Amino acid sequence: MTPTPTSIPTNLNTTDDSSEASITAVDENQLVLERLGKLKTLKDTQAAGGAVAFPNDFKPEHRALQLHVAHDSDEPQALKDKHITVSVAGRMMLKRLMGKASFATLQDSTSRIQVYVTKEAMGDTLYEEFKHWDLGDIVGATGTLFITKTGELSIHATQLRLLTKSLRPMPDKFHGMKDQEVKYRQRYIDLMMDESTRARFHVRSKAVASLRNFMLEHQFLEVETPMLHPIPGGANAKPFITHHNALDQEMFLRIAPELYLKRLIVGGFERVFEINRNFRNEGMSVRHNPEFTMMEFYAAYWNYLDLMDFTQDLIRHVAMQTMGTTRLSYAGQSVDLASAFERLTMVQAIQKYGPPGLDINDSSALTQALSKLGVDVGKSPSLASLQVMYFEETIEEKLWQPTFICEHPVEISPLARASDTRPDVTERFELYITGREFGNGFSELNDAQDQAQRFAAQVAQKDAGDDEAMFYDHDFVTALEYGMPPTAGCGIGIDRLMMLLTDSASIRDVILFPALKKEH
Repeated sequence: MTPTPTSIPTNLNTTDDSSEASITAVDENQLVLERLGKLKTLKDTQAAGGAVAFPNDFKPEHRALQLHVAHDSDEPQALKDKHITVSVAGRMMLKRLMGKASFATLQDSTSRIQVYVTKEAMGDTLYEEFKHWDLGDIVGATGTLFITKTGELSIHATQLRLLTKSLRPMPDKFHGMKDQEVKYRQRYIDLMMDESTRARFHVRSKAVASLRNFMLEHQFLEVETPMLHPIPGGANAKPFITHHNALDQEMFLRIAPELYLKRLIVGGFERVFEINRNFRNEGMSVRHNPEFTMMEFYAAYWNYLDLMDFTQDLIRHVAMQTMGTTRLSYAGQSVDLASAFERLTMVQAIQKYGPPGLDINDSSALTQALSKLGVDVGKSPSLASLQVMYFEETIEEKLWQPTFICEHPVEISPLARASDTRPDVTERFELYITGREFGNGFSELNDAQDQAQRFAAQVAQKDAGDDEAMFYDHDFVTALEYGMPPTAGCGIGIDRLMMLLTDSASIRDVILFPALKKEH
């Protein structure tokens, strides 16, 4: 198996001899001024017919990881005898000056590699210039491979070029970026400095690719649906509102693609999926970002039982393809994706994980239990809504191993098909892992009249003050009137799945640019 960037040893035998080794003790503005002075010198030289200050004609032919994989195990003399010429480019992360010979470490998108720079090979002028290059500069190097006495693969440079002048000093390599919010806000620096951050987003890319491949292998058609909606729908959530100038109308950022994907099922596509960005104008937490990634998929002639089987297989596939195992560790505890995912109704989950003696069919008992937890149940709540509130407050966090919670009440599931045998509940499930919801799926409601009544009930809730209740979507009801085959659909939260795969505590750790409060 080809090593990932994090599997290559970086036991570099160099130390940082830069005057910027600890910028905490130096005025950063002064360092910026010094670098600006160096850039001015470069541009003045260019104006006088010298080298270009920001050249764009250097084409690296090799990547650091590729070279490590191919040559780390070579015998030093055998490698030297081969006289292998390579060219690389990357950010200079370390530098040590030693008279007529120096070392630099370049970091590209795959790994790091050491470059050996000598006055003999470079000439007096270029070697003197190199001595004044700064950490963070982007450098191109061409030379021959060799292995140092300490056993490190290196490049003996025969050519060296400054490709991009860095005007700001990087954080002290020994202390890095300690402020977590700064890491999120200036992700580009975090990626430069923290190998684990880069590895985490490599995992994310690989996981999304494995999701897509699994869907395609099972004959799903990938589609794209609008992100600007005239009517928000597909989930109970408060939308972001904008205005379309040309149409002169209010528009809403997508809270879910569901109603458009089901229109495609009506149109004759029997299996569709979309990896999509959704926007919900709600609170923020370690599990919530107002802009997030979901995969939604729909299959005609499936029901929610088929969907649970498929979702279980899908998550196992992604874990195996991405991490090489279905037995993961999260927050110091094991997560077993290999065993069959448990299936419980919401009532069964409360009975299993709740306190003994609680009568979950007694509204007064549930109201009293919720009051002790500081939960305001509102006016005249139904028994079903009390059970849902109690489940969310006390049971969710206990569902560590993968668990499908099934048969949600109709009143909180406006798009799900009601059970034929128990019309008060729906053929719906939510998937929980590590105490968090990862997916939501159900047999779809395809009775146009029933759907119209459900929408009307949602409108009544909105009129009563529920700003997360759905709008009435007349066109979707019209689509159902043409006839939608029996269908099941599911949405999987990709960001939360990435948190599990990478053992990340916060959703911000797996989103490259999470939402943050504006800096003043």
